[in-house]
Amino acid sequence: MRSTSHHAVLGPVLALLAALLLAAGVTAPAAWAADGVGDVASGLRDGPVYVDPRAQGQLSDGEARALADRIEDADKPVFVAVLPRAEEFPPETVLRDLRTQVGVAGVYAVVLGDGFDAAADASVMSNNAVDNLTGAVEREHGADTAALLNDFTDDAARQANGTAPASWDGGGPGGGTGGLVPLVTLGALVLAAGAAVLTSGRRTRRRRAERERQELETLRPVVDEDITAYGEKLDRLDFRPRDPEADDAMRRDYEHALDAYEKAKSAMAAARRPGDVRKVTEALEDGRFSIAVLEARQQGGPLPDRRPPCFFDPRHGPSTQDAQWAPAGGAERTVPVCAADAARLDDGEEPMGRSVDTPSGRRPYWEAGPLYGPWAGGYFGAGLLPGMLTGTVLGSMMFAPHAYGWGGGYGGEGGGPEGGDYTGSDFDAGDFGGGFGGGDFGGGGGFGGGDFGGGGF
Repeated sequence: MRSTSHHAVLGPVLALLAALLLAAGVTAPAAWAADGVGDVASGLRDGPVYVDPRAQGQLSDGEARALADRIEDADKPVFVAVLPRAEEFPPETVLRDLRTQVGVAGVYAVVLGDGFDAAADASVMSNNAVDNLTGAVEREHGADTAALLNDFTDDAARQANGTAPASWDGGGPGGGTGGLVPLVTLGALVLAAGAAVLTSGRRTRRRRAERERQELETLRPVVDEDITAYGEKLDRLDFRPRDPEADDAMRRDYEHALDAYEKAKSAMAAARRPGDVRKVTEALEDGRFSIAVLEARQQGGPLPDRRPPCFFDPRHGPSTQDAQWAPAGGAERTVPVCAADAARLDDGEEPMGRSVDTPSGRRPYWEAGPLYGPWAGGYFGAGLLPGMLTGTVLGSMMFAPHAYGWGGGYGGEGGGPEGGDYTGSDFDAGDFGGGFGGGDFGGGGGFGGGDFGGGGF
């Protein structure tokens, strides 16, 4: 994680030093227009909302402060700038340049003249989510900037990963009414800035650790239910290693099933964040297959092929066949199912799906949030889940690059910076979806492979 590296510490300090040197001897005007993206970025490092004085007709001081309060209360890395259509803000690059100079992973929304667009680090919010949300608020609110930004930031804060940058502590909305910091002692300010960056990193890590602890506690009952169900399955096995009918292969299967149970319990006891539960469900899936093999040996039948668990509830054990199924409002797809659920589908009945607690009540796990990504990933692995979950709530959130414990990993294990992390200019522009290229601004293109459609689908 670069947020605690020497570059992460020195970058903001050197930037502050340069700003102070430029500011030395300059009298602050009562109101000033941004000289370019750098001034806007400086304001957004202090608070979530920046309004250029030339654009205050679109968002008043009171509206800007209220918007900043909403974002800060949500504790999410959402940055908003309201700017005039001016030469210093090129439509084609202003979003990417703003992200570069703010240097913090997050969601960035910009009103530029009479147009609006947004972008985000893919580890914070998927490009599709940003595109669709941008289009929705534009269509609903048109030129009502305050309403548009309020709706956008509310929805973005609900969906964004990570937390607000610690540099906002004590800050507020940036903009064109503040003066320059008095230069008491340049060296002391630079040292203070360095200490603030280090403190920011520690505060961010503490907040992340607390969030992960709470998320793990939400997930724990589901995983504990799985472990308990597996233990009960072991207890019901009609197998005694010392029976004359038992052979060495059966005993090996039985021992492997017992080992999987202990491995799952140990992994859950050691879990510290949601991504850790993947090891638990991997062990349970492995153990259930060993039980299926043991039961086949006892019955004298052919040994089962290694198949994934039943899609609808992995506690049903290894699947026996594939079946066609469509989630509510979704397209039909092929999923692995147990014999009982296959029969229900053939009879036109609903399968016995696994339900979990969500803020809207008990729902099938594929209609829950990305928190269940590592849980499902341990059962099904990387090759199968994307196709099975396409069009579901879990699928749309889980397989974006920001997902919990999937693809690039959970909490910074190769999946991109956490929202609120300081990265400076070290980020992948292809993963930062956006650019004023497909909507109100023209200008053509943008960046990131053309994936950002200015609010289109």
